[in-house]
Amino acid sequence: MSRRPGTPRLLRQLNDRAALELLLTSGPLTRTQLGRETGLSKVTASQLLSRLEERGLVRVAGSKAGGRGPNAALYEAVPSAAYAVALEVGAAEATAAVADITGTVVEQGSVDPSTASDPVGAVCGLVAKLVESAGVPPERLNACVIGTPGVVDPRTGAVRFSFDLHAWLEGVFDALGTELGRPVLIENDVNLAAMAEHAEGAARDERDFALMWLSGGVGMAIMLDGRIRSGRSGGAGEIGYLPVPGAPLPREVGRPGGFASLRLQDGGIDHGFQSLVGGREIVALAGEHGITGADSGAGAAEVIAAARASAAEEPEGTGAAFLDELADRIARGVASVCVVLDPGLVVLGGEVARAGGEELARRVAESVPAIGPNAPEVGVGRVEEPVLRGALLLALENAREELYAAVAE
Repeated sequence: MSRRPGTPRLLRQLNDRAALELLLTSGPLTRTQLGRETGLSKVTASQLLSRLEERGLVRVAGSKAGGRGPNAALYEAVPSAAYAVALEVGAAEATAAVADITGTVVEQGSVDPSTASDPVGAVCGLVAKLVESAGVPPERLNACVIGTPGVVDPRTGAVRFSFDLHAWLEGVFDALGTELGRPVLIENDVNLAAMAEHAEGAARDERDFALMWLSGGVGMAIMLDGRIRSGRSGGAGEIGYLPVPGAPLPREVGRPGGFASLRLQDGGIDHGFQSLVGGREIVALAGEHGITGADSGAGAAEVIAAARASAAEEPEGTGAAFLDELADRIARGVASVCVVLDPGLVVLGGEVARAGGEELARRVAESVPAIGPNAPEVGVGRVEEPVLRGALLLALENAREELYAAVAE
C-alpha cells in the first residue's frame, strides 16, 4: 500500500490541524498548554501558532498569570474564520441559524413558508437576511445543513419521500445551494435530534441508544457504536409503520396497496404503531378518559399536560389512568425495538415527550419489562430545539473539516 512520506511539510500540516482542532474544542490555551496537549515542543508550538496567526485563523485572546516572569499569552481560534448555516424546515415554519466556527450562534430567525406566495423565496430570503446581518463574507460560509421530516437516501442525499412537506422543499434545497455557492446537505430531522442529544443532551457520550420521536407523527433515530444508522435506503427508524400488539395491520383498515396508500391524506397512519401514539390518537385517548381540553380542539401536548396536573392532584384518578395507558402504548414500540437492537437507552423526544416529562418516561420504563425481555433506561430529551441544534452541529463539523483541509494545503 502506498503511503505518503512523513516530510517536514506534512508534519507541519498535521501539527497545524491538531492545534487548530484543539483550540476550537478546548481553547483558549497558552503556548505551553498547547504544547503539552499535543506533545509538541515550545519551539514547534510557537512556530505553528505564528503560521496560524498569519493566516487569520488564530489570535491572542488575553493572558494568563503564571509563576515567575511575564503572563503567558492565551490563544484562541478566530471566530470569524468560517461560518455554518443550519435550517429546520417544516410545512408551517422554517427556522435558520448562522454560527461562527466556534459554534456561537450569531443570527437566528424564522419564517412561515405556508403563508408566502413563493415559499422557496421566503426560506432563501430568510437565510440571505441572516447571513448579511451577521456580516458573513461569502467565501467564509463553509457549510449548510437542512433538517426536515422525511426519508433521506444516504446514497444520493435526496429526500425519497415526505408526507409532511410540500413540493417546494426540493426547490429550497436547490436554490440554497445556488445562492450560497456551497454544497447543501439535507438530513432527517429525527436523526439530527439524536445527534444533538448524543452531543449535549440525554444521551451524552452514549454509544448505543434510540431516540423515539413522538409528536403529530412518530419517528425514530438509531445510534449504534456512536454512529447514526439510517439503513440502506434511509428508511431505518420509520417506526410509525411497526406492527405492534393492539394496532391494526394495513389490510385490516382497507390499505392493501403500495407504500403511498399506507398514509392518510393528511399524513396520518391508521395502522401500525402510529395508530396508537400519533397526535390525534393521543387526543382521542384523552377524550375517552375525560381529560380536560380533549373535546375542545386541544393538541396532544396540551391534554398530556392537563393529565399530569390532574394526576398530581389525584394519583388514582383519570389523569393517572390516561398516562398509564399512554405509557403502555409507547412501551409496545420501545419493547419491539429493544428485542431487535437492545440499545440500553431510549430517549423520548418531540412535543409529546416534553409534555409528559420524566413522569411519562418513568411509566414507560415500568411498562416495558411486562412486554419484552430487554428493559432499557428511558429518558426525555434535554436539548432545546434539538433538530436545529443537530443540524448546526453537523454543519459545524463539516465547516471545520473544510477549514482543517485548507490548513493542510
